[in-house]
This record gives sequence, C-alpha cells and structure tokens, in this order.
Amino acid sequence: MSGYNSISDHELIALLKRGNRDAFTEIYDRYFWQLHAHAYKWMRNREETRDIIHELFLTLWEKRETLSFEHGLLSYLSAAVRNRIFNLLAHKRIESKYLSSLDDFINEGICITDHLIREKQLTALIENEISGMPAKMREVFELSRKENLSHKEIAEQLDISELTVRKHVQHALKILRFKLGFYLLMTVLTAF
Repeated sequence: MSGYNSISDHELIALLKRGNRDAFTEIYDRYFWQLHAHAYKWMRNREETRDIIHELFLTLWEKRETLSFEHGLLSYLSAAVRNRIFNLLAHKRIESKYLSSLDDFINEGICITDHLIREKQLTALIENEISGMPAKMREVFELSRKENLSHKEIAEQLDISELTVRKHVQHALKILRFKLGFYLLMTVLTAF
C-alpha cells in the first residue's frame, strides 16, 4: 500500500471506482478520524458515531461505481455524514414521540386482560419472526438481544467481523420493525 498516502483525492476516487481496495483503505485512513470527530460533536455517543462512519464507508465501497464526487471527496464524505446524522436524529425524535404516545396510552388505563393477551400475541409474533430469520442472522440477533453480548463479543464467539455482526443486527431489527409496525397498525385499526 506504500505510496497511496501521497496520491491526491481525485486519483484515489478514480482508483476507488475501479475497485482498488488499497485506495479505499487510504480514503478510510485519511478521513476516518476527521469524520468521526465531526459526527461525535453531534451525537455525543461513541458507538452511534462509529456506526455512522462505518455505514458511510460501507456505502462508499458498495456504491463506488455510481457515486458522484463532483465537489470533491471530503465534501461528499462530510455531506454524507451530516445527512446520516440528521436522519438518525429525526428518527430518534419520531421514536421518542411514539414511545411517549405509547406511554400515554398505557397510562390511561387499559384492561389488564387485554394487555396480557396483546403482550402474548406480540411476544409470539416476535419469536415467530426471529425463528424465520436466516440461521446466522438469528444466531447473531439472539446473542445480541437475548444474551446481551456486545458486537465485539459476538464477533469473537462466531469468528466473524464486528461489521458483519452489526449488519446482521441491523437487518434483523429492520425486519422486526416492519412486522411490528404492521402489527401495531392493525391493532390500532381494530381497536376502532
């Protein structure tokens, strides 16, 4: 990899678009900490910040052939980090409002029997969805959520990368969010 640290961003982009892993690694090494520092100012959470940056670089590699770096590499990376931060913060606000409204609903006092039935249905739905996941995703998700292992511990136990663990957990959560969202919508609609 010698010599890549003296290559211009423009040349690195050209090499990246052709699938050069050393060029990708140089971009990562060159800009990781700068992007990390910027993201951490907003997030104030190391793990979320690391996730944002790693997801950005994963997308950079996966979509390298189609991305446009019209205003330069650092401009693209900075804008991408900023957009990811804004999306995550917006999602957190929505999630917070949803949880708050759910708390209000629960605190208004609902029939305990109905609550227990819905809890059992929800638990069964979650377990059913987990059992339907691909084997490796299910194993990673259960180690993460049921045994409360960190991504690093899971990676070591299963001999896979932390990034792979993170992706399995993210995909599993996306599946559950979709299914649970549909379930909750149907529950609300049938309540009326």
